[in-house]
Amino acid sequence: MSDTGTVTATPGAHPWVAQLSALHHFRIYADIAIVVVVLALTNLLAHFTTPWANVAVVPAAAVGLLMLVRSRGLGWSEIGLGREHWKSGAAYALGAVTLVGAVIAVGAMLPLTRPMFLNDNYATLSGALIASMIIIPLQTVIPEELAFRGVLQGALNRAWGFRGVAAAGSLLFGLWHIATSMGLTASNVGFTRMLGGGIFGMVAGVVGAVLATAAAGFVFTWLRRRSGSLIAPIALHWSLNGLGAVAAALVWHLG
Repeated sequence: MSDTGTVTATPGAHPWVAQLSALHHFRIYADIAIVVVVLALTNLLAHFTTPWANVAVVPAAAVGLLMLVRSRGLGWSEIGLGREHWKSGAAYALGAVTLVGAVIAVGAMLPLTRPMFLNDNYATLSGALIASMIIIPLQTVIPEELAFRGVLQGALNRAWGFRGVAAAGSLLFGLWHIATSMGLTASNVGFTRMLGGGIFGMVAGVVGAVLATAAAGFVFTWLRRRSGSLIAPIALHWSLNGLGAVAAALVWHLG
């Protein structure tokens, strides 16, 4: 058995060892396929059915996938929930939130980048605070990190190691945001001015969002591997979305 938990057949070994190794590899790839299919169906249900579907579907899917991979033998540490990494996860989380907070503050103050914060969804401070502290963490950040940097990363790591995780996981995370980015230019004054509000603007917004979130997914993946804990990517993800929402409301208020 290799250090990634896979069974490897050695030359001259009994035929059943090779069969066991093949079965183990099949189970690993089957787990990955199941996780990807569930995530794809979850995305479709959350964004193309009822408006309330997104409230419950994504968190429920994340919890369901966690239970599934745990039943398939994935350990808590492989998912990023091992207690031995809480301290390092918290340390990286503090650094990530501090850095992102500083960058967002500078971006909100500079005239060149300030229009990018004018998101219609966060036009009021009270609405932005509710979104930042309740909706974004519970509906978006924690479920997505649990699903992608926890379940999916743990499954991919068993099959292909970190390179496979970084490539496939980041790409899938980018594609996950296609639906949510379709109205990006329509709801953001800065992006509307830059890209326009027609079909071209929408397509450009989607492509840009997919590339940006795929890059963010790579950073989240690296942070998860570096810290060994989901705490760090959860904190970074929240700071980008949650602090961004508050900054948007402040820009609207002060502008």
